Amino acid sequence: MKIICIGRNYAAHAKELDNPIPKAPLLFMKPSTALLKDNRPLYYPDFSKDIHYEVELVLKISKQGKHIAPKFAHKYYQQISVGLDFTARDIQAKCKEKGHPWEIAKAWDNSAAIGNFIDVEKCKAADQSISFSLNKNGQQVQIGNTKNMLFAFDQLIAHISSFFTLQVGDLIYTGTPKGVGPIVIGDLLEAYIGEQKLLECLIK
Repeated sequence: MKIICIGRNYAAHAKELDNPIPKAPLLFMKPSTALLKDNRPLYYPDFSKDIHYEVELVLKISKQGKHIAPKFAHKYYQQISVGLDFTARDIQAKCKEKGHPWEIAKAWDNSAAIGNFIDVEKCKAADQSISFSLNKNGQQVQIGNTKNMLFAFDQLIAHISSFFTLQVGDLIYTGTPKGVGPIVIGDLLEAYIGEQKLLECLIK
């Protein structure tokens, strides 16, 4: 099982971190050990002092494929959830300064929280868009909608599959909207698709 993540897929988020808008999807990966399931708490790692939350819609691949055409990409997923891409922002900044890869800032154990999966068709609005959000300690801190994505689901699948074979069970974290921020011990994070809460994570 692979965890494939998309960076800077919402223009407002790219701007809030002073990053350029990408012309093609930016890909990075996390190992299976990064997955944090079943609403388990996140224990704040001792190697960072600036962990940030990033809420994202997550697709679960249901069919193996390679070089998938965009017009067929919708056949490769049926379920969706929300996830949290936890980022050690201080470590990421140091890696970027040196031009080094930054997996150690993104791919550490339990850095990819995942919620319960639901049928993707059941959470679409009349215009086929999907809204999602994140609350921290009862206050909404992020809100996103697929209509604001730079690269839609089917574009992402086509692009990813041109490099990597997609296998059943692979997860695609599709990017975060603006509003990312730091966590501290004691924070409670709750992620939603529409009004349905699918993920809860206590920071310990």
